[in-house]
Order: sequence, then structure tokens, then C-alpha cells
Amino acid sequence: MAEEKGCIGVIPLGTPARVVVEVITARIPQHLGPPARLLPPLETPSYAFDPARLQYNVALIIRNMETMTMPGYRKILGVLAVDLFVPVFTHVFGEAREGGRCAAVSSYRLKRDGEGPEAPADVVAERGAKVALHELAHLFSVGHCMDRNCLMHFSMDLRELDEMPMEFCRYCRASLAGSLRR
Repeated sequence: MAEEKGCIGVIPLGTPARVVVEVITARIPQHLGPPARLLPPLETPSYAFDPARLQYNVALIIRNMETMTMPGYRKILGVLAVDLFVPVFTHVFGEAREGGRCAAVSSYRLKRDGEGPEAPADVVAERGAKVALHELAHLFSVGHCMDRNCLMHFSMDLRELDEMPMEFCRYCRASLAGSLRR
């Protein structure tokens, strides 16, 4: 199948919940504009597992994704269900290199806050969509925003993530629109 130029590819890595992957894929064109296509799943990236931390190094995952040849896809988003980290944080919901080509998000930490009960699947999926849109905007060179009502506001806390609307402030929306036109 020929892909539309500028399409965003969504790749399940391992076995993330289907509803999470589907909601993320549906929200991309709604909030960013470019079409999104669900790609065939790949195995859990065992090469990125850090036995000392019992987590997956997301920088290694992104670096590996960047080596993949994906003609027709402007950006690639990996969706996982494992615990992600970068060396300077205890965990991350997702990661992207600003202006890069690939990003990754995980539903692992989106399921529950600490030892609390597990959130319903639809809540986890909406949280995943917020994180995915945030990371994809980084790929389009949009940085963090001070506006708490913007998807580009930095959050490592589920309460903040839940309170954040699924929209960009006018400044980030304008920055994103400019990047998407280029």
C-alpha cells in the first residue's frame, strides 16, 4: 500500500493494549493534522532492558528506531507497555528528540498512580494519547510550555496529566503549524 507523504507511523513494540494503540493512532490526525498509520508490531526491545533498574532505556529504543528505513513516513512513534527511563529520571511516560524522527511512549506508568488501583482502559488510552501528542510535537520542534493548559507542559505526574486538556495553547499550536508546513 502506498503511504501518504508526511504520514506518521505508529509501531506497537511488544504488546501494548490494543485500545491504547488505536486511540493514539486516531488522535494524531485529529490534533496534529497528518494522517497516522498503524504499522505491524515488533518485539519488545529486550536490548534496551537494564537489569539494574528493571526498566527499559528509551534512548536506546529511539536510537534503534532511527536506524529503521521507513519510506513514506515523516515521523515514527513506538508504543510500548514496559517501564521506560532516561538516566536523569526515575521514569518517563515518553521521550523524543526535539526535531528528530522517532519518539516512544509507554502505557506502563499511565495505569496507576503509585500503589493505587489500576485506571480503566479508556483513561489509560487517553493518557497515552496526551503523551504521544506531546512527544510527536517535540519531533516537530515544539519545546516545553509554561502554560499548564497546554499539552506541551512538562508533566511526570498522573494528576497533572489528567488535568491537562488534550489541546495545545495558541503559541504551541502556531509553532506546530509552522513546522508541519515545512
